[in-house]
Amino acid sequence: MRDVFADSLDAYGVLVAAFLVLVGVGTLVGMPWQHSNSAAVTVLQVAGALATAAVGTGLGWLVHTQ
Repeated sequence: MRDVFADSLDAYGVLVAAFLVLVGVGTLVGMPWQHSNSAAVTVLQVAGALATAAVGTGLGWLVHTQ
């Protein structure tokens, strides 16, 4: 049976990446912009949530494919 992860740090990296993706998606689902009166704040909140999910996805890809 082949081990999926090369070492324990690989598994931790994938777990952290999954957490970041979940935080980004959870932020979008939670709709924090409901409570802001500024369009600029709304755009920054959405961009930040998407960037968090993108960093998590990139980290997961980087850690697991190396």
